[in-house]
Amino acid sequence: MPAPDKVTDLPSAVAAHVDNGMTVALEGFGHLIPFAAGHEIIRQGIADLTFCRMTPDLLADQMIAAGCVRRLIASFFASGSAGSLHEVRRRVERSDPAPLEVEEYSHYGMVCRYQAGAAGLPFLPLRSYAGSDLPRLNPMIRKVTDPYGGPDIYVVPALRPDVTIVHAQRADRSGNVQMWGITGAQQEAAYAARAVIATVEEIVDEDVVRSDPNRTVLPSHAVSAVVECPGGAHPSYAQGHYDRDNAFYREWTPISRDRDALVSGSTSGCTRCPTGRRTWRSWAPSAGRACASPRDPRSPWTSAAGR
Repeated sequence: MPAPDKVTDLPSAVAAHVDNGMTVALEGFGHLIPFAAGHEIIRQGIADLTFCRMTPDLLADQMIAAGCVRRLIASFFASGSAGSLHEVRRRVERSDPAPLEVEEYSHYGMVCRYQAGAAGLPFLPLRSYAGSDLPRLNPMIRKVTDPYGGPDIYVVPALRPDVTIVHAQRADRSGNVQMWGITGAQQEAAYAARAVIATVEEIVDEDVVRSDPNRTVLPSHAVSAVVECPGGAHPSYAQGHYDRDNAFYREWTPISRDRDALVSGSTSGCTRCPTGRRTWRSWAPSAGRACASPRDPRSPWTSAAGR
């Protein structure tokens, strides 16, 4: 029996697997962040999402400003160590323009939640909350009695996203996804989810995947859709393809501080071709150009500094 062909385009993948009110994980630990897929969610006007992510960075700021996110399940809030996420701060600190529900964990707490979901377990124990304020702030972190007679231990509940979205260097048409460099919780988040979308820098022949099987993080049976999307992790980086755009990360703080400009960019910038200026608007390309290569000088994924 021939292997199924899971390759599709980004608008179709998002339309098929992401809907209002879902729990959506967009994972990539500083590296291989699925920005193009997040922007496609904005373009399609999907709302009321529970957004799950270790280190919600400027992608979270963008999707929250665009009105896509009602609830955030996350760890370590930062713009890639380059400044504040002012839309997140406005929502959390002042409920401006509306409150944002936040469920905060440590990085390892998030990994354990995904692991429990992937394994079909109700929860997973961990020791890292001893001495932390997080259990006081988050009632979902609970202490239970060790049934084997040891000291009480903290547990976190399983996290089972409706869909997990990842970016990777390559995949074959069947959905065997290969990634290398820094990886985070992509594998755990994918196995915990009901559906998985993988955007990749390139689609390769099955023989390429078979020749280097240790790079296969997600095998075909775990993946619902594959999208060839070169540049789809920008402004983060894809090892072996392009570097992190540090200039844009640094510029995000003043962009997000001005809410009028941020909202204008998040709504109009995702439905028009880029202007070429270094603004949020020029970083959210129209759907037809969402996967242009950062090496293309006309690409919306290339910063002015890199042109």
